[in-house]
This record gives sequence, structure tokens and C-alpha cells, in this order.
Amino acid sequence: MRQWFQFPISEGKVSRQAHCDLPEGTYERECGKEGFFGPASHMYHSHPPTGWTEWEGPLRPRAIDTNLIETQGNSPWDAALLLFNNNVRLRSWRCDKAMDHLARNGDGDEVLFIHNGSGELFCDYGHLSFRDGDYIVLPRATSWRIEPHEPVEMLLIEATNSGYKMAERGIVGTHAVFDPGVLEYARINDTFLAQQSDNQTWKVKLKARSQLNTITYPYNPLDAQGWKGDLTVFKLNWRDIRPLMSHRYHLPPSAHTTFVADGFVICTFVPRPIESDPNALKVPFYHNNDDYDEVLFYHRGNFFSRDNIEAGMITHHPCGFSHGPHPKALAASMSSPKKETDEVAVMIDTRWPLEVSEQAESAENKDYVYSWKSRPNTNE
Repeated sequence: MRQWFQFPISEGKVSRQAHCDLPEGTYERECGKEGFFGPASHMYHSHPPTGWTEWEGPLRPRAIDTNLIETQGNSPWDAALLLFNNNVRLRSWRCDKAMDHLARNGDGDEVLFIHNGSGELFCDYGHLSFRDGDYIVLPRATSWRIEPHEPVEMLLIEATNSGYKMAERGIVGTHAVFDPGVLEYARINDTFLAQQSDNQTWKVKLKARSQLNTITYPYNPLDAQGWKGDLTVFKLNWRDIRPLMSHRYHLPPSAHTTFVADGFVICTFVPRPIESDPNALKVPFYHNNDDYDEVLFYHRGNFFSRDNIEAGMITHHPCGFSHGPHPKALAASMSSPKKETDEVAVMIDTRWPLEVSEQAESAENKDYVYSWKSRPNTNE
């Protein structure tokens, strides 16, 4: 048996409650282990922890604009690899015509987050319509294809050698955040049966062990007449997520966890009321990525803690340094706070460091690392 050393200590000027009632003229920084679940300390600085003026070296906060990456094609295996490690692979894909083959990922479960567009998905389990804002969960080795109604843009998140599970709900119960009743699964319906054929050759492009294999059938392999069980393809739309909230305390990102896999989690930030307590922080607090890399994909709205971030962009904050709100966002939250957020974003927190692909580097805003830079004659 083992456990962390834990004993409460206070030194100097401190707040009795994290993220509230900060000592005048200070900036709070959370230093923690195991994301937001392990032991933590809160430091109160006289300057913002992100007030650097120069940054040298490859380990840096990055902003990647997926809108600048050419990833069009009618196969998900044309998707651009962005960030990856042994647990997860993030790819970006644009598709504007029906797939003429089936895709199958033998390396792990996959989540498709539909950034833009709509269409029909056909898979081993049946038919499922989709729209923007849908998470589509594909169990490992599921054969599938899409027929877009309009150009589709998506983020693909592979859980390498693992699967997706639901986050623990604890004392709030199984119907909090989203009721399982809102999940929609693939159906054996007339649309699915109508696409079956015995007189057409179909290819299945199977990725396994990071290599592509092509399997040819003289018929359509999506020929199921029925199925039973509790493993299937299903979807969840962010519009059906009802976030946990506290009007007196800014909750950590872990409160917004949607999916859990080995070595990483997927969280969803959706519109919500902003904390109303006058002495509570109203933007994400400064914190260290001591054990996790943090990735945010910006989907919709006004990203209230960031400057110059547009829909379709990705930020990557690797472990090992402090980050938090940009200076203008922090100042605005204190002088004229909003009543609610207007943003939708997907966060991927990874336990092990992520590698950055060449395609991602080609679409990087190299100035992002200086977006926290202090202004002359101010303490922002």
C-alpha cells in the first residue's frame, strides 16, 4: 500500500479557500499531482506566473490552426496526424464526398468529433445520422463509412490499445452531466438495409499496428440483419451536456470529463453561467501541468480565457510550466465580468507527453508563446 504525504501547511499571505478571496495584489498558482486529483498547493505570487519575456527551446505552448492543414480526401486514413503518444493519436480530417470503402481501426477505439457538417454513418452495427457537435464513439475494429450531406470536418481521437469509458459521477449520480438516455446508437433500419448489396466489390482499409491493410470482399460487409448486446457505435452531442457548476467556486477542468481511456481523458467545455460570488475567480486559474499535457480544440463561440483563438484551432500546453488566462481576459474578468460563457471546446489531457507532427508544426502560430507577455508599465 502507498499514499501521498499530505498535511496542510500555510506560509505567508494565503487564501483560506482556493480560487477565492486572493490576498490583495496576488496571483494564485495551483501546483498539483495527478492532474486535479492528487495533492496540491496554492502559491500566491506578486506577478503573473506567465509573465515571461523570452522563451527558448522546443518545449513551449503551441497554437495550431487546423484550418491551414490540407486534409481533404474520402478516407479517414488521409487525415493529418497532429499530436500523438503511445496512448492517443489526434488527427484532423475534411471529407466532402461519400467514402467508397470501409475504414477499420484495429489499434484502438476511436472518437470522431464532428466540428462542421452533417451526414450519415454506416457501420457494422447499423446506421446513424450525425451533425456538428456530435461525438461518435467507434469500438475497436468496427468497419464504417460516411456519406456527407455537406463538407464534414472532424477531429479523430484514437485510444491506442484501449477503449472509451464513462467518467465516474460520484455523489451527483448517473443522470448528472448527461443522462445516458440522450445517447443514440446505430440502428438496423430501412436506410441501413437499403445500402446492402451482393453485386458490388467493397474494400476495407484496416489500420493495425500502425500499418494499412486492404481487404477486398465481393459484397458489402455491412450486411448485418440484426444484433444484440451492449457494445455498439453511439453518439453524444455537446448540446445534451449539462455541466456541473458552482456559483461560488471555479471548478477544475476534471469536472467536465466526458470520456476516460488509458492514459488520457476527454473533457467538454460548454456554455454555462459564470461564478457569481464577487470574490471567486471567474476564469481558469493559473496552474502547472506537472503530470499532464493539455490540449484544447476550439469548436464554437467566444473563447473567454484566450486572445486571438478562432474555431478550428488547437492549443497544446505540455507539462512542466505554468499557464492560465491571457492578461486581457484576466483583467476583463475582474473589471467587468460576463454573466455566462459562450464557448464550446474539447479538451484532451494526456498522462504522458505528446509528440508534435510536422504537419502540426507547419500550421503553428509561433507567436503564441508570447501571448501572455507582460505589457510595459503594467502588472498584467
